[in-house]
Amino acid sequence: MTGFSDASLRERAAKVVPGGMYGHLNAALHGDAYPQFFVRGEGARQWDADGREYVDLMCSWGPMIVGHRNPRVEAAAAAQQALGDCLNGPGPVMVELAELLVDLIPSADWAMFSKNGTDATTQALMVARAATGRTKALVAHGAYHGADPWCTPGLSGTTPNQRADTVEFTYNDLASAEAAAEEAAGDVAAILVTPFKHDSFEDQEFAEADFARGLRALADRIGAALVIDDVRAGWRLDLRGSWEPFGVRPDLTAWSKAMANGFPIAAVTGVDALRGPAQTLYSTGSFWFSATAMAAAKATIEILRETDGPALMERAGTRLREGLAAQAASHGFVIKQTGPVSIPWLSFADDATLDKGMRWAAACLSEGVYLHPWHNWFLSTAHTDEEIDRALLGTDAAFAKLRAAFGAD
Repeated sequence: MTGFSDASLRERAAKVVPGGMYGHLNAALHGDAYPQFFVRGEGARQWDADGREYVDLMCSWGPMIVGHRNPRVEAAAAAQQALGDCLNGPGPVMVELAELLVDLIPSADWAMFSKNGTDATTQALMVARAATGRTKALVAHGAYHGADPWCTPGLSGTTPNQRADTVEFTYNDLASAEAAAEEAAGDVAAILVTPFKHDSFEDQEFAEADFARGLRALADRIGAALVIDDVRAGWRLDLRGSWEPFGVRPDLTAWSKAMANGFPIAAVTGVDALRGPAQTLYSTGSFWFSATAMAAAKATIEILRETDGPALMERAGTRLREGLAAQAASHGFVIKQTGPVSIPWLSFADDATLDKGMRWAAACLSEGVYLHPWHNWFLSTAHTDEEIDRALLGTDAAFAKLRAAFGAD
């Protein structure tokens, strides 16, 4: 149908791409059942290179938030592309997008733009170091903040010196954060924290209010910047910032993933006191100021604000979570569903090796539902009741297959 297949593309890629694929989209990391190449997306669906259709519960690992090929986002991007994208300077849309962020986010007095979440977290850390003259960053053990040498979970190609300025604490353990600050002996530039614990291979964990407020107080006491890494959770939980419901406002926030519904863009927003230090950075990229992605971001954020996107995704996530709970019980499985309902994950009891999770996820794929056995999933505003119900048909059939293979818990 397409003139190629997933298998043929893998064979060709192996000759011209190291390992055939790399990074978090490498299907070899996910299990033998996972396709590597995709050809199309529409709304809440994707089609792989073999023509198989899936209800997409990964949203391209987070970037899709108002549906694949959302007409309004695509129109905004196309209109800007027709005028020009990568020019000798940014387009007017950069100012418009920055104004939108400052208007929407209480902790934002200014915005700087780049392309990926890694760009944003690294840029935020640079601003904190420029502001404080210090070197150390406190980060939670196991937290993912990107793929630059200072934070990548893989050590290949890095040096010990590149990791020497991070000091770890335990998420939701304020005493351990205090101890980490003490260990850094007055040299803490920033405390970087995700709005909830979303480490791979582990059940997700909400931040406790006392922990969030305690980190804010700790940063104030030691004169460090509090940086919220909202790359993964941003735009799905609270458009004002994921810790706004706690009354905790960061000094800096890193944004990306869903910001432009799949178009490449990231941002750092910050408080006025850090405007001067941010201005001193030499931080740039050939494509960081491309106007098309900025137009897409502006349209995406406007849609989310007008439709109360987080509420729509919470509705979809609740429907999915309740349906999965009922299915697991009916098939005799004990499961845990953790994290926000709009950024969900499911794990099985007594499944330390993830054998059940891997088999169930593979069965879901065969039933036309794309989700993941060890990474959290994502929902979008395109996940209507109809799409969630279609996904639940597939997950129910997958539970039945798993029961046939394992029996009940």
